[in-house]
Amino acid sequence: MLAAMLFATQLCAADIFADKRAAWMRKAEEAKPQLIFRTMKPVALVRAVADSLAYQGWRYEPEAEPAELYKATFNQRQTVTLDFGQHMVGYFGFHISERGRCQDAPVRLKFTFGEVPAELNTPFDPWKGTLNRAWMQDEVVTVTRVDQPIIIPRRLAFRYVKIELMGRCNFGFAIDSLWCRAQTSAGKVEETLLPTCPDIVRRINAVGVETLRECMQTVYEDGPKRDHRLWIGDMYLEALANRHSFRCHQMTKRCLYLFAGLSTPDGVTISNCFEEPEPHAQDVSICLPYSLLWNSSLLEYLKDTDDRETAQDLWPVAVRQVEAALKYVGDDGLFDRGRCNLWLFFDWRNGLDDYALIQGATVFALRQTYELAQMLGRESEVATYPSLIRKMTKAIRGRCYNAKRGVVESGKNRQVSVLAQTWLIKSGILSKKEGARALRTALATDGCVMPGTPYGTHYLIDAMLLCDMKQEAHDYLIDYWGGMVRKGADTYWEAYDPKDDCISPYRFHPLNSSCHAWGCTPVYFIHQYPDVFQK
Repeated sequence: MLAAMLFATQLCAADIFADKRAAWMRKAEEAKPQLIFRTMKPVALVRAVADSLAYQGWRYEPEAEPAELYKATFNQRQTVTLDFGQHMVGYFGFHISERGRCQDAPVRLKFTFGEVPAELNTPFDPWKGTLNRAWMQDEVVTVTRVDQPIIIPRRLAFRYVKIELMGRCNFGFAIDSLWCRAQTSAGKVEETLLPTCPDIVRRINAVGVETLRECMQTVYEDGPKRDHRLWIGDMYLEALANRHSFRCHQMTKRCLYLFAGLSTPDGVTISNCFEEPEPHAQDVSICLPYSLLWNSSLLEYLKDTDDRETAQDLWPVAVRQVEAALKYVGDDGLFDRGRCNLWLFFDWRNGLDDYALIQGATVFALRQTYELAQMLGRESEVATYPSLIRKMTKAIRGRCYNAKRGVVESGKNRQVSVLAQTWLIKSGILSKKEGARALRTALATDGCVMPGTPYGTHYLIDAMLLCDMKQEAHDYLIDYWGGMVRKGADTYWEAYDPKDDCISPYRFHPLNSSCHAWGCTPVYFIHQYPDVFQK
């Protein structure tokens, strides 16, 4: 309610970027990539096997070649599951032909699509997820006339498809062809690994590349199964991985301009936006840490491309994101969490205290924006930033840093979490030596709140590398992302806890995205730090 009131107030205010939005949206459209299509066919008929040792309790075993389905009368089989051999994003089609007597009634088929085996073997109903039931990829198709190609109009993300005959069918028919017109805008990978790179690292990198490929549509999507939209937090990480893989920097440019053009009337970037039927933002969904990461995305884009024209064009938006955060910082140099009613997202982990995290994220944004200003020759416009950084650093150290224990304790309950250490390291509030001690202490503390997703885990690896914890970073990346690879991941998952295969932010694990953009960042780490991961 408060967020809605805030947005309504903003709508009544003057639009500070009114004279720029049309040009920004035009530039976003000009940077739109072309989609690349390929037709994929199933590679096997499979059967489900309940297995307590398999990821989420299910796996598939090959049963027959797809030709066995095509030549058989489907009335006799009534249900079948097919494996396409790899994850795909695109449009599914099939063809039915008569076998014997002519068609005298419609054929009704149920299709259920899954990214992982458990998705097809866990009942969806009665529904208990916290998001819309319609996100689940099951469709009922009524075929009134056979002998014509039928395309399911909904774009899908899947590897497996289960087909079930619903009701009685008196005439014989066969499903004699199945395909998926898969799509992505990602082209050729432009960077390769060193000959010394270990096999497990190659496999981790390959899955990361496929994750990014599937999420690179006409924007950096967060997950092609669910949401189908652009989020700032995912964009930031996808652009880092793109730097060391496809190098499609026009995609990053497009996304930066979309967020600028769709920002609120007072210039704050909204956390996510859609492309269809025309580009629009998700109304009141303002996530302050994401707004601040927009600045980091612009800085990294400038480093990757030296496109100073774009960076200069968007510079006012970067300044506005910092201003939006600083209005919650008091004279004491501390972020006043009680006055901020905006969404502060750092990870899907219940109970995570964000007090120290938002202070760190704000200081990090100050540093990043000042660095951007230096590159653009605009330091005079943000001359107060260095003193603000010092003030906020001193304030949070006094409030949350336990020098005796050598660890950051966040909030009134003095919570120890991995991400509290991470964001005070990333922001430079803790020195390398202090940061290394803080991370080691936190990881060894009973009850320490751990990240629940690859998103939070990215920042942990990042912090380790910033503190020269090279071996720990190497081992953690191999254990965490390698754990998904060893459990059969084709693409990286939205939520992953090595101790809980069924972790879900939505209380129902089949609702999770099993191809999620924020999991792709091993591609960045492996190439950015080859001495750590490739030798």
